[in-house]
Amino acid sequence: MSVAIPDLQPLWLTFRLAALTTLILLCIGIPLAYWLAFTRNRLKPVLETLVSMPLVLPPSVLGFYLLLAFSPQQAFGHWLEQYLGLRLVFSFSGLVIGSVIFSLPFMVHPLQSGLQHLPVSLLEASRTLGKSDLTTLFRVLLPNCRSALLSGIVLSFAHTVGEFGVVLMVGGNIPGVTKVASIAIYDEVESLHYAAAHFYAMILFVISFAILLLVYLNNKRMLKTF
Repeated sequence: MSVAIPDLQPLWLTFRLAALTTLILLCIGIPLAYWLAFTRNRLKPVLETLVSMPLVLPPSVLGFYLLLAFSPQQAFGHWLEQYLGLRLVFSFSGLVIGSVIFSLPFMVHPLQSGLQHLPVSLLEASRTLGKSDLTTLFRVLLPNCRSALLSGIVLSFAHTVGEFGVVLMVGGNIPGVTKVASIAIYDEVESLHYAAAHFYAMILFVISFAILLLVYLNNKRMLKTF
């Protein structure tokens, strides 16, 4: 007797969302972590607090406020739809923005820590040679904290894969649009389709385990080289 394979669309959406979120977080997280690592600005504690808020806020709280902000009935959502033609609520684009905000600390914190633990002499030598901050960051600092960079990438990807509360609040449950694997698991359990739920859950478990193992093995190898 043949066994029906569950719909693979939620898995494709999940990994597409995680990959796009991680790419955006790289573009945002690297300069933000660099600024937080070396600035003496008085606003640094405030910005660090804002970046870290998704770590302590229940996902449903963040998702609720994003849902309100993106709603066309609210000022910001109405402005986005009227002037930019963007409808973020219950859309894949809204999921991406919500995921970027929710996973931001998982990119920024490892990078900030890695940059702060580098010898100050690297930064001073680069500036003494007249290198710009941008050149110093990408040519000197980042190559010397590759482990932190890899950790940020992997943790951001894995965290986005496992999202539930934010994606449910912002995106809902639209097949082929916002129904990611975590939502599909919930749906299958609610419908008592445990075999399908196990299929999705096991794939997420194996992939999450594999990418985290990659980080720890890489960190162990990096430690042996020093």
